[in-house]
Amino acid sequence: MIDLSIDCGGIKSPNPFWLASAPPSNSAYQNCKAFEQGWGGTVWKTIGEPVMNVCNRYGSIDYNGQKIAGLNNIELISDRPIEINMKEIAETKKLWPDRAVVVSLMVESKKESWHDIVKRTIDTGADGIELNYGCPHGMSERGMGSAVGQVPEYCKMITEWVTEISTIPVLVKLTPNVSNIVMPARAAKAAKASGISLINTINSIMGIDLNTLKIKPSVAGKSSHGGFAGPAVKPIALHMVSQVALDKEVKLPISGIGGISNWQDALEFILLGASSVQVCTAVMHYGFRIVKDMIEGLTFWMEEKGFHSLDEVRGKALPQIDDFGNFNLLHKTVARIDQAKCIHCNLCYIACEDGAHQCIDLIPENGHTKTIVRESDCVGCDLCSIVCPVEGCISMVRLDDGKEQKTWNELTNDFKNEGKELTWENLGEFQKKYGIVIH
Repeated sequence: MIDLSIDCGGIKSPNPFWLASAPPSNSAYQNCKAFEQGWGGTVWKTIGEPVMNVCNRYGSIDYNGQKIAGLNNIELISDRPIEINMKEIAETKKLWPDRAVVVSLMVESKKESWHDIVKRTIDTGADGIELNYGCPHGMSERGMGSAVGQVPEYCKMITEWVTEISTIPVLVKLTPNVSNIVMPARAAKAAKASGISLINTINSIMGIDLNTLKIKPSVAGKSSHGGFAGPAVKPIALHMVSQVALDKEVKLPISGIGGISNWQDALEFILLGASSVQVCTAVMHYGFRIVKDMIEGLTFWMEEKGFHSLDEVRGKALPQIDDFGNFNLLHKTVARIDQAKCIHCNLCYIACEDGAHQCIDLIPENGHTKTIVRESDCVGCDLCSIVCPVEGCISMVRLDDGKEQKTWNELTNDFKNEGKELTWENLGEFQKKYGIVIH
């Protein structure tokens, strides 16, 4: 039996897959339709201040034939009245008592405003609250959204206003538009938040139409910065989730967000410490049905690997993350090309010759060129295998046995203990002393 159920800061759901606070979670109709497909939870599209949205809200980056590799939006929070949203939240929770219904909130920075909307949210029977400290467009200009998330003191103050009266779990959604994501996360922890959601969208301008010279999206000839999401932001999101998960002061459950399109993406977030995962852009692209593949794929993977619950999986990749100074300098790999699979496109040669370390030779053979790696000069950078279009054609082969380790921190500290500071002039002496060959 595989158990996909999760508990994210006191908010429980039958599986980790939640809709993110966004257009797909805007109404009872949409959220109930999502639950019918199998979604474990939803974070209701942010409600709060009166707004009016505009036409032409989205811009996208299409790359190499893939539509919406990245999606930019200038959409604001829900433009439906609070009363209608609250009514539908209550109705949805009654219809789906086993699913997580979390309500995203954002109002002006006044204690009485926050107290009022929090009390009204609790009255709906919702399972939790998510504080939107992340919107980079529109609301930040009004002193809300990322304007709060970028200032830890504001983050702490408003979160305290909420947690002092909330009787249900409170998640704090953080903006990635900061220099250090850990600081607002610590502020949320200090304010007694139940968990952290991250990341919200990344500040961006999507591009310019070179025929009309208009910035995309264009609203009657005007545009602005917006929030960037979709598959392209996943590496940034994974990094920030891992930063929060590893911080010894935060120690809060995490709801991971950012570029999740399939079960593999979701699993990566879980392996880096996330309890639940939230999805938006992929649903806007492909619809609610994608959750069926997510549930099935994650279940099969767990069966294959011998895991029974997500508690056994969560955070298993975190111990691999370390400082550069603790890497083993004796770890040595070189590239090897499977000539039987090579299609002689020479991309590996071009990449190595112009962008790396000039250690691949072109040898004429039977009317074409054969690519050969000079292993004595190969630094094991892995660029050639990355650009190779043939799966498994170029492999990075390990040469060291892994028995001996020497890290930069260890060796430089040892050098200092002998009264020497490492300089370019004595780098050769340093390498020779410790048996490290640097190309």
